[in-house]
Amino acid sequence: MMYSPAHSAGMAIHSAGVAPGGPHGFSRTQSYSDNRYLRNGGPVSAYPLPQPVAQRPTGGLASAGVAGSFGAPAPYSAHRIHSQPHTPHQMPHPHQMLNAHPHMQMMHMQAPGAPSAPKQPPPQQQMLMPREAMMYGTPPPALMNVPPAMGGAQVMFRNGPKSAAVMESPGHPQRSALLEEFRGNKTRKYELKDICDHMVEFSCDQHGSRFIQQKLEQATQDEKELVFEEVARNARQLMTDVFGNYVIQKFFEHGSQVQKHVLSKQMEGHILTLSLQMYGCRVVQKALEHVITEQQASMVRELDGHVLQCVKDQNGNHVIQKAIERVPAEHIKFVIDSFHGQVYTLATHPYGCRVIQRMFEHCDEAQTRPLLEELHRYTTNLVQDQYGNYVIQHVMERGKPADRSLVCSRVRGHVLQLSKHKFASNVVEKCIAYGEIKDRRALIDEITAVRRDGSSNLINMMKDQYANYVVQKMLDVVEEPQREAILVKIQPHMAALRKFTYGKHLISKVEKYMAMRDGVAEPPMSAGSSRGPQTPVSASSKTSA
Repeated sequence: MMYSPAHSAGMAIHSAGVAPGGPHGFSRTQSYSDNRYLRNGGPVSAYPLPQPVAQRPTGGLASAGVAGSFGAPAPYSAHRIHSQPHTPHQMPHPHQMLNAHPHMQMMHMQAPGAPSAPKQPPPQQQMLMPREAMMYGTPPPALMNVPPAMGGAQVMFRNGPKSAAVMESPGHPQRSALLEEFRGNKTRKYELKDICDHMVEFSCDQHGSRFIQQKLEQATQDEKELVFEEVARNARQLMTDVFGNYVIQKFFEHGSQVQKHVLSKQMEGHILTLSLQMYGCRVVQKALEHVITEQQASMVRELDGHVLQCVKDQNGNHVIQKAIERVPAEHIKFVIDSFHGQVYTLATHPYGCRVIQRMFEHCDEAQTRPLLEELHRYTTNLVQDQYGNYVIQHVMERGKPADRSLVCSRVRGHVLQLSKHKFASNVVEKCIAYGEIKDRRALIDEITAVRRDGSSNLINMMKDQYANYVVQKMLDVVEEPQREAILVKIQPHMAALRKFTYGKHLISKVEKYMAMRDGVAEPPMSAGSSRGPQTPVSASSKTSA
C-alpha cells in the first residue's frame, strides 16, 4: 500500500533492509545538494521511497477483514510504517493480537466472534481520520493500531490542550465555533485580537496558521505579545506540529529578543529530539539564524556526541548544515572533529555529502585541510560514486588550485573511461571547466590525440550518452585554434551522430560554432544549460514555509 498524499506531506516511510537513498542515481546536470532529480530526469522526494516488504504469512489482519485506507482491504503484506523488525517466534497468534489490542475495536477490526458494537475512543484521545493522516503525516486508520510485531505503527494521538487537539475534518465537534466561522466566512476581515484564547487552536489549523503568520509580519509589539502569551505556553507542542511550527518560526523572525529567548529556553534539553523531527528541525534551523551567539552555542552543544547520527538523518542533517553556516567556528569545533576518519563514509552518504560540502564552504583552512587530505586519498573511488562525485565537483568549483590540480591528476590517463561513466563524467566536465590551464590542456590533449591506427578518444566520446557532454564542455572552454581543430575532426561524423538521441545537443553546439566562425551567429550558451542547472540547490530548504 502506498500513501502518496501522506508521503508528499512529509511522512517518512521506511522499509526493512533498504538503505537511505536507494539504488537510484541523480541527474547528470545537478550538482548534488538536495536529491531533487533522478539521473534520468525524473523528480523525486528528498526522502527515501517506500519499498515493498517480504510477503508475510497469510491470516492475521487479512483473514480478519481489516479495512484499508478509505475502505479498501488492507493486504497482510502492507508496508511497515515506523515499525520495528520482528522474529517469527515473537509474533503472537493474530486472533490473540486482535483481542488483546484495545484500539482494534475503534477501527471495527474484530476477531471472529467478537462483539459487533465498536467502542468509541475517549474524548481526550481522538484518533486522526484519513484526511488528518495525510495532513499530519500519520498512517491511515487501518494500519495505525496494528502492533509493531505485525508490521504496523503506533497509534498517534493529538494530545495536549483542547485548543491544540483540533482535527481537520469538516465540522468536527472539537473545532471551536470561532474557528468554524473563520474558515467559513470569507467576507469578514479578522484581526489578531478577534481570536484571543484561540491562538493555539488557530496555529494548528492550516488556514488559521497562515492567518497568524501573515499578521505577525506587520503586527505591532502589543499584537505580537497578545499572540505570544498563548503560544508560549504550548510552544514545544507547536514546534513539532505540521502547521504550528511555522508560527514559532515567525516569532524567531519577527519577535523581540525577549520572546526569542523564552522560546530558546523552552527548547533547552530537547534540541536533539527536535532536530530529528520533521517539523522541529525547521524550528531549530530558524532559531540558529536569529538568536544571539550565546544561545546558538548553547543549542549546538546539545548535539555533541550525536553529530554523526544527525548527519545521517533526513531531518537532522539540515540542522548540522545550518550550524556550520551560522555558528562561529569556535563553537562547532566538536562538529568538525567528529568528521575525522569518516570523510569517505560521509561523502558517499546521501545526506552526509551535503554536510561535507557545507563544511568546505564555510569552515577555515585550519579546520578543513586535514579533512581535504583525507578526501584526496579516495578521489578515484569518489568520482565514480553517485553521491561522492558531488563532493569532488565541489572541490573543483571552490577548492584551492593545489586541490584542483590533485583531482585533475587522478583523472588524467583515464579520461575516456571516466567520461563514459554515469557519475564520473560530471567530474571530468568540472576538471575541464575549472582546472588550471596546464591541467585543462593536458586533459584536452588526451581527448583529441590521434593514435597510430587513426582512432581517438574524441570519436568514442562524442557518440557516448555521457561522454558527449564532456566534449560539449570542451568546445566551450578551449582556445580558438584548438576549437577549430576539434570541429574539423567532428564534422565527418555528424551524420552518424544524428542517429543518436543524445547526440542532438552536440550537433547543435557544433553547428552554432561553425556558424559563428562564418560570422552569422552569436556564440552558443554554455553546454551546462542543456542538462539543467549546474549550481547546487540550497540544502537548507526545509526551513522555508
